[in-house]
Amino acid sequence: MKREASSGNMVEWCLPQDIDLEGVEFKSMASGSHKIQSDFIHATHWVYFSYFRKGPFFGLACFANMPVESELERGARMKSVGILSPSYTLLYRYMHFLENQVRHQLETPGHYSHLAAFYEDKKGVLCASPGSGGSLPPVYWLPSIHRYMYPEMKITHPAGCMSQFIKFFGEQILILWKFALLRKRILIFSPPPVGVVCYRVYCCCCLANVSLPGIGGTVPESKPFFYVNVADIQSLEVEVSYVACTTEKIFEEKRELYDVYVDNQNVKTHHDHLQPLLKINGADREKYRRLNEQRQMLLYSQEVEDDYNPCEEDLFVLFFLEQNNRIFQTLLEVSASQDKTLTAEHARGMGLDPQGDRSFLMDLLEAYGIDVMLVIDNPCCP
Repeated sequence: MKREASSGNMVEWCLPQDIDLEGVEFKSMASGSHKIQSDFIHATHWVYFSYFRKGPFFGLACFANMPVESELERGARMKSVGILSPSYTLLYRYMHFLENQVRHQLETPGHYSHLAAFYEDKKGVLCASPGSGGSLPPVYWLPSIHRYMYPEMKITHPAGCMSQFIKFFGEQILILWKFALLRKRILIFSPPPVGVVCYRVYCCCCLANVSLPGIGGTVPESKPFFYVNVADIQSLEVEVSYVACTTEKIFEEKRELYDVYVDNQNVKTHHDHLQPLLKINGADREKYRRLNEQRQMLLYSQEVEDDYNPCEEDLFVLFFLEQNNRIFQTLLEVSASQDKTLTAEHARGMGLDPQGDRSFLMDLLEAYGIDVMLVIDNPCCP
């Protein structure tokens, strides 16, 4: 992809040639990206990475620009090189290739032999041509059940990605956790660069893992859409669950597209029945304290031991996986009991606040279709 002053973003070359790339020219160059020079640092080069969705495919694009003495290009050449794949977990393998190729396109535009050779070598594992007549390959997402711990399935992310996520949101990650577990539509706004925010989408999805059999059949899959723009409005209108990020402030006004809107560290919802979930309670603070305590123990063990230790990403995913499993295990046991009564003692045993999490529990039971009777009194009502 390239951006020209006279005609804006355009796709200048692709393989296969019959693939539908409508809108990709905007996804691979996020709004406002032309105003910045870089996003992440890889080796000695400044580059801009963005993740996105195109139909059933995941995409990764690398954007860069450089000053040129050209009136036609108005002093700046801007290029983006990207790939589409049915599996998000394949994309990280090609980060360095994309970085090298976008620099190559900046310095010697119009030479596509390396890209063509790459496609011929990788087309068996990347996306199939829609014109081939075959059905589209399935989409795989990292935190699916039984996939979360495999090292080969992990994405490459900036060092301390999970740590930055926790530090950035603080106790509010427990608010995001509840919304993610309820499979709400979560939209994260941030000005460019968008790459770091794409990793917040990833971290947010990691909050909702459940590995118990029989859980999740009645709720939609938690989908990471990564970067979205106005070209995605029509597709977002039919989605019932997703996590995405955007650089376009206009989305805040389109409330029908999201349930939860995150602006910097401000998490908000326009739904009255979800307002109670925005309040941090004592059980949330206790979970946050335990998470930080486990992180400190991990950091200490990494300093004093030479043997393999789980990384912070593993700890983060496992912490919420175990929390989620404990909740659903209790709910399943109560639903299988004779009286099906969920009490305040059960709530405390799940690590929840009987009063502060009452609304969350009611939404959870409804979303997952679990048949129990909640007998925790509401102090606001006689």
